[in-house]
Amino acid sequence: MASATTSVTGPAGAGHTVAAAAAAPALHDSGAASCVCGHSSGGVGDVLDAIGQFFKQLATLHWGALLIALVAYAVYLLLRARALYAALAAAYPTERFEFRRVWGAYMAAYGINNILPAGGGNVLQVVLTRNSVPRSSYPAVTAALATGAVFDTLMNVVVVGYCFTQGVFPKPPDLSKFGAFDIGFWAAHLHFTLFFITAVGVAFVVGYALLAERVGTAWRQVRQGVTILTDRRRYLRSMGALQLSSWLFKGAAFWFMLDAFHIGGSVNATLLVLGVQALAAIFPFTPGGAGVQQALLVSVFATAASGATVAAFSVGQQIALAALTLGLGFAALTLIFGLRSFKGALRQAKAERRAAGAAV
Repeated sequence: MASATTSVTGPAGAGHTVAAAAAAPALHDSGAASCVCGHSSGGVGDVLDAIGQFFKQLATLHWGALLIALVAYAVYLLLRARALYAALAAAYPTERFEFRRVWGAYMAAYGINNILPAGGGNVLQVVLTRNSVPRSSYPAVTAALATGAVFDTLMNVVVVGYCFTQGVFPKPPDLSKFGAFDIGFWAAHLHFTLFFITAVGVAFVVGYALLAERVGTAWRQVRQGVTILTDRRRYLRSMGALQLSSWLFKGAAFWFMLDAFHIGGSVNATLLVLGVQALAAIFPFTPGGAGVQQALLVSVFATAASGATVAAFSVGQQIALAALTLGLGFAALTLIFGLRSFKGALRQAKAERRAAGAAV
């Protein structure tokens, strides 16, 4: 599915690298907690300050590096869309459909997810993709689009695991001190969090029992959607290789983002950025996980740059990527699907999903 989470990094002097942050004792134990509280307790005020800092630093921005970063990110999105096309082709081997429509649906959803919380664009992606594949069903298309999460989950676990070994990520108890509601609330109310997760699980089981007949039909279609996962060789060749390549371009994009904001790209810094992005994706309550990203970045890069500089970058890179994906998404809607606005496309997508549900 289209994911709206964007990566982030923090700025400092051009000669500084974030590798130094990994060795900094100030971020261990109680130091991490003080860093989190000191920089992220302002909530909305911090975001507004960060936006102000970003516009103040436009004159010093390395525009060439930023342009390379945006091109690399566009290639990353293109490769991801191609991987999803492979999953759909495996689910519907006898149908002929265009890659550009699969890419267009993905880009439209990605652009919307950068301005709406909770993955609002995913519904649009499913509808546009389903309409692009002859004789397809919503369960099968949804399942096929979700197969990309298998590789992404593996990569996120590896990246986040690496980040925690560097000693720069705050420990779980310190997450409750974050000013970002997305992560601070759930970490501070663990009993409620466990109750919420349990309630969701119970609701799923009850819903399955009540709709067993419909679920049986849908489940057969879901299995059709994940056909590519049952053929390991085809998955690795047609999907896994593309996703691995996309992650390399994603890393390159944030490497050059680091350079653009005068932090200095490095493998360590890029992995820290990807780790922040992975954690922010768990809390989709704001577009792109903006609040979580800013709070984590200020903590992670506390010794590599000033809080104001890191905050400015966290907003700046999101603005740049949102502009890119919104532009590509709107172009896809108008040129490929003949739709004139995101709002109209969402309204049409929801109406079609409701009609399809009523027909079952």
